[in-house]
Amino acid sequence: MLEDAPIFDPEAFRLSVQEAELTTLARRLGQNRFAARAATFDREARFPTENYVDLREAGLLGICVPREHGGLGADYRAYCLTAAEIGRYCGATALTWNMHVCSCLWSGPLSDAMDMEADTRREHERRRASHYARIVRDGAIYAQPFSEGGSAAAGAVPFATTARREGEGWRLKGKKIFASLSGAANYYGILCTEARDEGGLSRRHTMYMAVPADAQGVSVTGEWDPLGMRGTVSRTLLLDDVYVDADAALMPPGVYYQAAIRNPHMFMTLTPTYIGIAQAAVDFTVRYLRGEVPGMGPEKRRGAPSKQHNVAEMQIRLEQTKALWFQAISEARVDPTREQVLRAYAAQFSAMENANELCQLAIRTCGGQSMLKSLPLERLYRDSRCGSLMLPWSADLCMERIGREALYLPGESD
Repeated sequence: MLEDAPIFDPEAFRLSVQEAELTTLARRLGQNRFAARAATFDREARFPTENYVDLREAGLLGICVPREHGGLGADYRAYCLTAAEIGRYCGATALTWNMHVCSCLWSGPLSDAMDMEADTRREHERRRASHYARIVRDGAIYAQPFSEGGSAAAGAVPFATTARREGEGWRLKGKKIFASLSGAANYYGILCTEARDEGGLSRRHTMYMAVPADAQGVSVTGEWDPLGMRGTVSRTLLLDDVYVDADAALMPPGVYYQAAIRNPHMFMTLTPTYIGIAQAAVDFTVRYLRGEVPGMGPEKRRGAPSKQHNVAEMQIRLEQTKALWFQAISEARVDPTREQVLRAYAAQFSAMENANELCQLAIRTCGGQSMLKSLPLERLYRDSRCGSLMLPWSADLCMERIGREALYLPGESD
């Protein structure tokens, strides 16, 4: 089997040595191992445990753990490019891996760039070292339950899940829905709001706490039988007066709120999965029309002008999406300009929506056989349809923010 070409050619896109090495590693894992398993995880709605064994052995559970803590020390862009290659072969693996990696990105380089008192920073560095050790030494998997069914995940109101001070630790209470990795993670990175005696809940008091999966009061409930992304196993997570000690903090109080305002690109980390799916839809279509899909016979179906036209349209849309997305992730930084934020929203929308558009066009181009579950295209279609719904930057929210922020400068109103 020939090795797939990279989604982003290292020379053409001027990737760093580390980016080229990581994307090559991910692509080979995906092509040689993840691709063959993806249909089973989807059919059984089963977490991709075998893929996580491979990720750990390859060191990719610690991709964004700093080198001084035994990880690979990848930055934001290197992670995004690597995740896209994984998403190309198994969307559920890439999407859940994102939840795990964010615990390292957010507690690592994202927090490092935020304002903190010196004592707070020292304490944070001490605490995160224990989380990194669990990942690198023990192979621990961290989840990141975000959604609660309201508008908290979109940043409009405080999280309803609360943390109240009790002695030297915290008492957590609440519920998270669409909790990816539920039942598979060793720790749940819970975004919650500090409950204080004075005043109501405030977004400024958002906390990010690592809750052990086996802690008393933690439970997983409900069924998981969705349209797509079935291998994420995103059941409901319940926290019933769960106690954690102070060292459970993945970020100091207030730092998440600061980061959400000052580094909005942190919310783009879902998009690599869909860039990978978009590439996979084009890959399959080209191979199918060239008679190169195993088990489908050598017949070539590429001669019809209509199919050539559709492939050209797919290629153009893919390249447009990739170029915008690559620019956006390359611009990720603290305190981006207004134009950079608008471009991030546009890249998010394009990645999520165009992935599904490409899958639809691929189905139309390849014809009826492409809908067989023995082939990957119908799964790619279902997985890609879910992307535009995901908070905090759903497709509709991106459109609203682009329109509003393009027309109103900061501080303006009618």
